[in-house]
Amino acid sequence: MNDESHTNALVHETSPYLLQHAHNPVDWNPWNDMVLAKAREEDKPILLSIGYSACHWCHVMAHESFEDADTAALMNRLFVNIKVDREERPDLDRVYQLAHQVLAQRGGGWPLTMFLAPDDLTPFFAGTYFPRAPRYGMPGFKEVLTRVAGFYRAHRSELHRQNTALQNAVLHIAGETTAPAGALTGAPLQAAYRSLSESFDPRFGGFGRAPKFPHAPSLEFLLWRAADAHISAQSASHSRTMLETTLTRMAQGGLYDQLGGGFCRYSTDAEWIIPHFEKMLYDNGPLLALYAQTAKFSGDGFYAEIARQTAEWVMTEMQAPQGGYYSSLDADSEGHEGRYYVWDKEEIRALLTADEFAVFAPHYGLNQAPNFEGHWHLYIQPASENTAMLPKESDASEHSSPSHLPMGGEGGRHKAAGEGRSLLKSACSKLLAARRKRVRPGLDDKVLTAWNGLMIRGMALAGRLLEEPRFVESARLATGFVRTHLCKNGRLLASWRDDRAKLPAYLDDYAFTLDGVLELVQAHWDSDLFAFVRQTADGLLALFEDQAHGGFWFTANDQEIPLYRPKTFGDESLPSGNAVAARALLRLGHLCAEPRYLDAAERTLRAALPAMNPYPEAHASMLLALQDALAPPTMVVVRGKADKLRAWNKQLDRKFDPRRIILAIPDNISDLTGLLAQCTPRRDVCAYVCRGTQCSLPIQTFEALSLL
Repeated sequence: MNDESHTNALVHETSPYLLQHAHNPVDWNPWNDMVLAKAREEDKPILLSIGYSACHWCHVMAHESFEDADTAALMNRLFVNIKVDREERPDLDRVYQLAHQVLAQRGGGWPLTMFLAPDDLTPFFAGTYFPRAPRYGMPGFKEVLTRVAGFYRAHRSELHRQNTALQNAVLHIAGETTAPAGALTGAPLQAAYRSLSESFDPRFGGFGRAPKFPHAPSLEFLLWRAADAHISAQSASHSRTMLETTLTRMAQGGLYDQLGGGFCRYSTDAEWIIPHFEKMLYDNGPLLALYAQTAKFSGDGFYAEIARQTAEWVMTEMQAPQGGYYSSLDADSEGHEGRYYVWDKEEIRALLTADEFAVFAPHYGLNQAPNFEGHWHLYIQPASENTAMLPKESDASEHSSPSHLPMGGEGGRHKAAGEGRSLLKSACSKLLAARRKRVRPGLDDKVLTAWNGLMIRGMALAGRLLEEPRFVESARLATGFVRTHLCKNGRLLASWRDDRAKLPAYLDDYAFTLDGVLELVQAHWDSDLFAFVRQTADGLLALFEDQAHGGFWFTANDQEIPLYRPKTFGDESLPSGNAVAARALLRLGHLCAEPRYLDAAERTLRAALPAMNPYPEAHASMLLALQDALAPPTMVVVRGKADKLRAWNKQLDRKFDPRRIILAIPDNISDLTGLLAQCTPRRDVCAYVCRGTQCSLPIQTFEALSLL
């Protein structure tokens, strides 16, 4: 039961996830001081449920239990019930995921179901999804509710001892990464490469067994190694093989939306065919950046087209009219996961001509058995020689690599390739048009500052490297949105929806915004934006830095959360905020000749060593920062008339170097500081090559520049 006859306190929230539960018969509350005080006054344990809008199993548990009147009555009688959107409150999610790990001795997930003591908010029982009735080897949820409430009443002194032990365990685990250790060396880089090589799947790409996640930071680390002229040719070649095998298989598989563009969250199988169908902004931002960079590095139009299609999908479906990027698309539609994306073979046959179907069916797996609950989820068959990745919206034949073209006989090869591509393109267009008439998955249209930072970086990189000004403009619009709607009194806020911005920003908000906008000014110089970059960096240091031990806390110094203050260095579902902050501060520190930024970045890297050394492959983003610390990136500053800078930029971008910073600054800009102030304009276009704190004399021909 989930209708207007029941309304709870979530009705006043802006989060789409919380609003999904606003008419449950459960007396849900948002997390706030008033509700926590109520639990203490009534001496009731707190049932804390954490999830997010696109989460399939969150929907299942909601339908089975939270919409059930009998279950809701039990919850309301025995507990104070709090619902949290983990995307709005990643601080609470981090704390209670770690607590779940300690209590349950296994990893958590969503929905996260925690039972907290009201006095100190320490959990005493934890789980994730619970079925309504006993199955999957789990008790039914109503039985769990009764037993937990009874245990709370009967064993208070025992619970107090357990809670004290849990608090100590959590603090011990969280404190393991606080002690700086050792000098910075390249040893973690080599160790991570060896570990990734050992877990690499040479047939289907990716690392380890199913389920498989894209792990964009690990792939970017391999891209950097593949492009590094200072490592052995064998290591660079193998890094490239691991990178390109994975990117190709992911894009050919069902993880990628073959009709509409964009990537799903993860693959349930080793072959990347059947995904968990939710589409998250935070996955697609880093993957867009990765495919664009790999396209430039490899010269392969296949990767360029994946990047273009992903960017087009973002601008079409995920960018608000005001400029900000939305958060996610649901895995479910009409109550079923994947229904929006899967097909019946005869439905496809009826929509296509006979010639289109004859090419489309073997190319996208329709000649195989149904692969998803009696239906077909589209993927490009790796075994087929017809492995073109065709454009969804525009003709990209000029960008296609021969290795991805449909193959024919020697004499008619190019004609057959062209005809096959044309038929596939028209077939995809027809199916996409038909799909758009279906009931769409739910859109979580809140705008999160951190996730926007990731997509701003992806769009800016794709726009610059693929020479697509519309992508750069998309990133500029999103940055303008953040500055207009998610900044208040010089500080960032975390979340916006329905003209309401709220929640103090977290480390990721500052770090990802800093990194994204720093990339944007490389695509298009803007002095005002560069001032915003400096402001963001200064806020990062003032609000989050652990000056005693190095690194950055996840929450600002004036935010309070239960149990402990998180500070982590490894990549999770998002890149590490500490790592992204360190890398961006290193680059900004060199540009501005600002020791505060450089010192904070180095302290972060040293603080990360105790966690990074045993498991370097889990700290791929930190490895990228480490590489910049060991060998500062080359910076090229070009000065001249705005209309002439574009040609120099284009020439510079022909040779891909992921660790090179290029800034094209018009000659009428004078309010520069640090290293940039040394790069003064001349009568015509000139460039300065800077390494560390030293810049070359002005270089006034591109031929001379190319020799450096």
